[in-house]
Amino acid sequence: MKYTLGCIGSGNMGSALMRAARRVLPGSALAVTDVNQEKARQLADELGANLCGSNEEVVTYSDFVLLAVKPQVLPQVLGDIAFSCKDRSLRHGSVCLVSVVAGWTIQKIEETLKKAAEAPLPEKPFSTDTVSGPHVAPIAAEFPNVSWNQPIIRLMPNTPALINQGMIAVTANSHVSAEQLATLEGYLQGAGTLDRIEERYFDAVTALSGSGPAYVYLFIEALADGGVRAGLPREKALQYAAQTVLGSAAMVLETGQHPGQLKDAVCSPAGTTIEALSVLESRAFRGTVMAAVDAAFQRARQLG
Repeated sequence: MKYTLGCIGSGNMGSALMRAARRVLPGSALAVTDVNQEKARQLADELGANLCGSNEEVVTYSDFVLLAVKPQVLPQVLGDIAFSCKDRSLRHGSVCLVSVVAGWTIQKIEETLKKAAEAPLPEKPFSTDTVSGPHVAPIAAEFPNVSWNQPIIRLMPNTPALINQGMIAVTANSHVSAEQLATLEGYLQGAGTLDRIEERYFDAVTALSGSGPAYVYLFIEALADGGVRAGLPREKALQYAAQTVLGSAAMVLETGQHPGQLKDAVCSPAGTTIEALSVLESRAFRGTVMAAVDAAFQRARQLG
């Protein structure tokens, strides 16, 4: 049994990326598992994918494995899969791990994984009660002092990936081949825009793009509230606010013009727009947004 892409975790982000992959891969090539097996079963049924009974099983049989769990859960997951990762490397080719876990650097994942692989082998390291039957005895346990090279790709997506409009930062360690990286990007392109960037920028990406949708939602809500205050019905105010933000973002991306230029084009002398902007500037609108991104950046660094 062989899977192209497996996923540990069936929350919003893992599900979004797996749905994107389903556009280019058959369900039979996908596998999912979760500590909440009922939740994993629902996703597997939706995608026509395979339901795995353990984290180890996903790693043992997949070419790529998404790690889509909460940061505080990742140490346990890495402990579960450490022997499987090492075994794959020593036996028949490495599995490529793909992490979407905030705050966890590639180096931290590697170190945690390899430390777990040095621990004594559990009495029952692999579940035998799975759809694929018993696992092969791990050769990794026979060579506890042998190191291995673990390919790891790190992603930082944001929630618009749920509607195929995500902004997804991509980086990888030196053990990931150019072909592997391009292949994964091909699987996930349906989730939105993928951009390769050095990992040292990931905390900044987290603060800007990962957390950014929340800032934009807050602005849309405030913009709509302003419309309601001016007399628009709530439904109309929200529609106009959301479409205005969507259209303005498209203008930045499609025209290539600096936002300052586009802003100036809207401002007529002594008009309504410049009057509104004077209020925003007097209340440190730009400075407040910059400070918010910086606060998120500092928190991202703490998580790492």
